[in-house]
Amino acid sequence: MKSLALATAVLGTALVAAVPVQAGAILDQIRARGDIRCGIPQPTAGWAAPDNRGVMRGMDADTCRAVAAALFGDAGKVNFVTTTSANRFPALQNGEVDMLARVTTWTFSRDTTLGFNFAPPIFYDGQGLMVSARSGIKSARELDGATVCVQPGTTTELNLADYFRSNNMRFNAVVIESSDEIRAAFFSGRCDVYTTDRSALASARAVAPDPRQYVVLPEVISKEPLAPLVRHGDDQLFDIVKWTVFALIEAEEMGLTQANVERMAAETKDPAMMRFLGREAGFSRGAQLADNWVINVIKAVGNYGEMYERNLGADTPLGLSRGVNNLWTKGGLMYSPPFR
Repeated sequence: MKSLALATAVLGTALVAAVPVQAGAILDQIRARGDIRCGIPQPTAGWAAPDNRGVMRGMDADTCRAVAAALFGDAGKVNFVTTTSANRFPALQNGEVDMLARVTTWTFSRDTTLGFNFAPPIFYDGQGLMVSARSGIKSARELDGATVCVQPGTTTELNLADYFRSNNMRFNAVVIESSDEIRAAFFSGRCDVYTTDRSALASARAVAPDPRQYVVLPEVISKEPLAPLVRHGDDQLFDIVKWTVFALIEAEEMGLTQANVERMAAETKDPAMMRFLGREAGFSRGAQLADNWVINVIKAVGNYGEMYERNLGADTPLGLSRGVNNLWTKGGLMYSPPFR
């Protein structure tokens, strides 16, 4: 009986291994077109904004490039499509974009009712509130009756209402869709408060006429895991986006950088690193990716830590510490499943 069970198990494994891997329709279209259309936010420092040469820079922009590098071996094969908080989901649903990488919060309802799949978060955020330093306000509990600038169609809008209601406070909402317009309204004094994710507040404060005149209050009123997403219907594309994010995290944990990844790939004797960097031929066949796809990703954008420090870190205008966005080995939440 043991021999029969073993034979059956081996046969089952062989049958599973023999099933051909097929790309989905969306992935086929992307490869035939020769680029991936990636939805990004309206210009937002640290996330997606053109530099003085017109090159798109930011954490979201680099996530798009990483996926393009995984798919094509070329990070330049990405078509950036600017989306708003209101039109981002229709743009993904109707195929105007193939994926979104634009400070979008992973929530239950979005995941289960809109026809989307969320990849792992690239940033764990929380909603904050920013006020003028001249107001003298030190806590969100002092905002009863305040006028608050907020974008429509966001978790921010819902969280704002929940927070004020739960604290028996009133507010007057000034709802503005455009990122540029909402910042201008707040800086001109049209609103007492500007509320959005704390990283976006840091981005807005960085481009203020005088950043010292604005204060982000200490309260964090929500959880905002910001993650790339694709629509239902192509698990193959979802796998690629998901494991590209994991590859960025795993590369940082392994000490692989933009500068050393090719040398490490050639010299390493570590089995896990050899497998990760494509030295085990055919390892990534199930994802329909080239053996060296991780090398291409890291060469293009660096590891997760390099992306973070370049776009959001202490030496940028945003000046955001890693905090929970550090590796799990350093007390953070960034953790990749095994590449094996």
